[in-house]
Amino acid sequence: MMEYWIYLIPIGAIAWVFWSKRSASEADIKALLGRNAQVVDVRTRGEFRTHHHPKSQNIPMDELEKAVGKLDKGRPVLLCCDTGSRSGFAVSYFKKHGFPEVLNLGSYRRLHTLLP
Repeated sequence: MMEYWIYLIPIGAIAWVFWSKRSASEADIKALLGRNAQVVDVRTRGEFRTHHHPKSQNIPMDELEKAVGKLDKGRPVLLCCDTGSRSGFAVSYFKKHGFPEVLNLGSYRRLHTLLP
């Protein structure tokens, strides 16, 4: 059984690399916020009503297709949700639909430390 532990080390290292890259760095987020980034929270309407940052707008994942046209493609987009998973999926959706600068903020809670 002990011989299998050696396989867990590279798997753990790869997982850490992917996990650490799933949300943007604080410096990148602050740079985009300084350039008037659009902050989009992709949680459900109920989750958004419960807690959200006043400078974010809610576009739930299941409404992205019809709401993506309302955003300005010339401005950066920061996406957030509860844990960063849904917003991570939304990043690829936005990029696929012509938004050149899109970052995963991760949890909406990070906004409270980055935005007054």
